[in-house]
Amino acid sequence: MSTGTGRDRMLASIKAGIARQGERRQGAAAPTKPTPLIPARATAPGVDVVGLFKAQLANAKATLDEVATRDEVPAAVQKYLAANNAEARIRLAPDKRVSSISWDKVPLLEVSSGRSHGQDPTSVTPAVAVVAETGTVVLQSSDATPTTLHFLPDQHVVVISKSQIVGTYEDALARVKRGPDGALPRTVNFVTGPSRSADIGKILLMGAHGPKKLHVIVVDEEL
Repeated sequence: MSTGTGRDRMLASIKAGIARQGERRQGAAAPTKPTPLIPARATAPGVDVVGLFKAQLANAKATLDEVATRDEVPAAVQKYLAANNAEARIRLAPDKRVSSISWDKVPLLEVSSGRSHGQDPTSVTPAVAVVAETGTVVLQSSDATPTTLHFLPDQHVVVISKSQIVGTYEDALARVKRGPDGALPRTVNFVTGPSRSADIGKILLMGAHGPKKLHVIVVDEEL
């Protein structure tokens, strides 16, 4: 068989395949309802962003608890740790939104504060906002919210006010706190669920490059 004949057959085979794909597309039933873009989940009239956030967070394999007041947060953290057979030792972000909570109300918790050096089993931090459309937690770096607390501990507990649940990424970015010179923080991280990877051997590994578990505590009142 000559080179030209082989090339002609290969091109004919490709054309036939393209034609078959076109026929399948034409014969496929049209969807009864167009699939909305992701932002439409959070911007449609009357959408419940709180309910949507809960659903999307669960889809991302993270967990959630709700409390009425900030005074209930320590007990909620202790309950979460006990349910996961985790050590009752936490590292707080030195941010007043969590550091000013009365942690001494739960004396069985061992509490420290500051950046993590990799030996802390659980961190507790605030967040900029959480995004309903994808169940994403938005975190920024600062002296009061060290990024090490967001990634080094095996478990990350994020405490937010209900008012921090926003619909879209644009809404969340608008809440990022800039420095005195108007500059953005050094790091802004968008975290959707616990860290995981299946890059090696297609085996799912939790905690590949961050916490193995993510837990969000939503407080009705402002922090």
